[in-house]
Amino acid sequence: MSDLIVIPARYGSTRLPGKPLLKLAGRTLLERVVANAQRASELAGNCDVVVATDDPRIRDHAMAIGAQAILTPASLNSGSARAQAAANQREAPPERVINLQGDAPFISPTSIAALIDALREGETDVATPVYQLDWDRLDRLREHKKSAPFSGTTCVRDEAGKALWFSKSILPALRGEEELRERPMSPVWQHLGLYAYTMEALDWFGHAPQGVYEKLEGLEQLRFLEHGRSIATVPVEPPQHALSGIDTAHDLELAEEAIARLGDPFDA
Repeated sequence: MSDLIVIPARYGSTRLPGKPLLKLAGRTLLERVVANAQRASELAGNCDVVVATDDPRIRDHAMAIGAQAILTPASLNSGSARAQAAANQREAPPERVINLQGDAPFISPTSIAALIDALREGETDVATPVYQLDWDRLDRLREHKKSAPFSGTTCVRDEAGKALWFSKSILPALRGEEELRERPMSPVWQHLGLYAYTMEALDWFGHAPQGVYEKLEGLEQLRFLEHGRSIATVPVEPPQHALSGIDTAHDLELAEEAIARLGDPFDA
């Protein structure tokens, strides 16, 4: 039984319509995410990749760039729900499902593969990657949120790596920051938009009601925490290009600037 990377790619983003088809340095966001997923599947082994979308235009583009693609109902309200629908359309349901958002072009194949390995080797039902911010990255995130307050998610975790909370706000608040800055790393962890589930956990998610804070924050992973289920966080290296996801037109501009300055990871 193989694992499955599902790339949910919705056309009707309120802030950036048609987002998966928008081009970044000459290639669509979806093309970049598919390439990373396919490389991760090679690294992890025994893992397939499929694009799950609500729009024929995205399906056709996915197939044109060499990806499997299926249509899922437009009524689905989260990437995880779309991943569940895609997994249940398989002839043989996968044992584990990785939900890789179609607007996250800078999540590296090694980070995706590490999450697959963590779920295979651990005892958790849900896992997601996080990275610790140094002070420069934290300062950039604070500045970025002045113009895009809902771009970028932080995570509070316990010493064992279990997630305590996720938020579009920067958590935790930092008292005595001047003293804290004597250390190289800040206490803030940023979340990468990537989840791995056992099929049982994903099926549970698909039937559980939305949580209050899930709706307020717009963060689907809070459904697990609000219903008393745990999420393991997996520390990974921060994305070189700083932005893990593209939520706004401004994010797209920043991503273009990062590629011009640092090089294009797609070519690598």
